[in-house]
Amino acid sequence: MNEFYASFIPGLQNLIADVIKERLSDVKIHKLLDGAVLFETATGYDKLNFFCFNNIFAVISVMDHADNDVKPKISLEKHIKTTVKNNAAAGVICNNNKKFHSFRIVVSTGNIPAAVDEEIRADAERHISGFSGLKVNRSLPDTEFWFLFRNEKNQNNFSVFMKRLTLRPSWEKTLHKGELPPPLAWTLCRLARLVHGDIVLDPFCGYGPIPDAALKYFHIKKVIACDNNREAVLYAKSKFDRRKKEDFVFYEKDFSALPSLVAEKSVDAVVTDPPWGEYREINKSSFYKEMFDVFLKLLKNGGRVVLLCANTDDFMNEAPESFKLELRIPILLSGKKAVIFQYIVI
Repeated sequence: MNEFYASFIPGLQNLIADVIKERLSDVKIHKLLDGAVLFETATGYDKLNFFCFNNIFAVISVMDHADNDVKPKISLEKHIKTTVKNNAAAGVICNNNKKFHSFRIVVSTGNIPAAVDEEIRADAERHISGFSGLKVNRSLPDTEFWFLFRNEKNQNNFSVFMKRLTLRPSWEKTLHKGELPPPLAWTLCRLARLVHGDIVLDPFCGYGPIPDAALKYFHIKKVIACDNNREAVLYAKSKFDRRKKEDFVFYEKDFSALPSLVAEKSVDAVVTDPPWGEYREINKSSFYKEMFDVFLKLLKNGGRVVLLCANTDDFMNEAPESFKLELRIPILLSGKKAVIFQYIVI
C-alpha cells in the first residue's frame, strides 16, 4: 500500500474526502485536516490524477504525539533521529526519478518554515544520501524531503516524514494578481456538477483558469468566456487560440453586454470568480444586482451557479429569491477569507 499526504485549500476537506472516496475504492483516510489529508491506497502516484491538490507527498513515516507535547522543534528532531535511520523507509527514499540527482530537507511547523539543529539536519542529510545516492543541494534541488509538524485542535499532534512528489513554484509566484490557482478552478467546476453537453459561462474569466479547467477535465460542450481587462484578455485569448472554435467563445466585453450576445436561457451553468473590489473598483450593491439579473436572463431553469466571493454580506443581500442557495463553503485563499457559493435557479 502507498501512503500519501496531500495539501489543499483550507475549508474544502469535506469535498476532498468525497473526491478521494469516489476515485479510490480501496482508500483509507487516516487523517482529514483543514488543508491536508493523509490517506492510503494501492494506487500509485502516477495514476492518482487528482486536480484538487496543491501538493502531494509520499509518506515515509508518521508519528503521533501526546496532547501535552507542545514543543514542535523537539518532536521534529526526535522524528528525524528515529525515522531517517529506519531501513524500512529506504523504499520510498530510494524510489526517485532517474533525472533527480539532488535533494534538500524542509522542516515545517504548521506550514511555517522551522529551525532545526544543524547537526541533526546534517545527520539526516547523510542518511538520505546514503539510501538514495542523491547529493545535498539546499538551494536548487531536484526533490525535497519534508519533516512536518502539525498541532491539531481536538486531536493529537503529529509529525510526518515524507518526500514531495509535486515540484513546482508556489502559486503566488507563478500566477497573475487575482488569478485563481488551478486546483480551485477545478473545484469550482466540480461543485457546478458539470457534465458532457453543458454550456458553461464565465463572465469574469480573467486569465482563463475556469474555462481551462472546464474544457480540460469536464469535457463540456462549450465555454462562453467574457472579460474587459485588456491584459487578461490577451493572455486568455493566446491560451485558447488553438482550441476548436465551436467549444470556446470569447467576448472582450463588460459582462453587462452578455444578454445581447448570448441566447436567452441557453446556459447550463455559470462558474466564475467575480471582482472582489481589490483590483477593480465596483459599487458592490448595484454590481451584484446587475450580475444576478444577467445570470437569470441567460441560465436555463434548473441552471447552476458556482462562484467565489469575499464580500459575503453585500453579495447575499443581492441574490434574488429565484436563486436557491444549496451550499456555502468558507475557504482561505492566499491568507484571505473567501466563500464559495453554490446556487440553483428555481
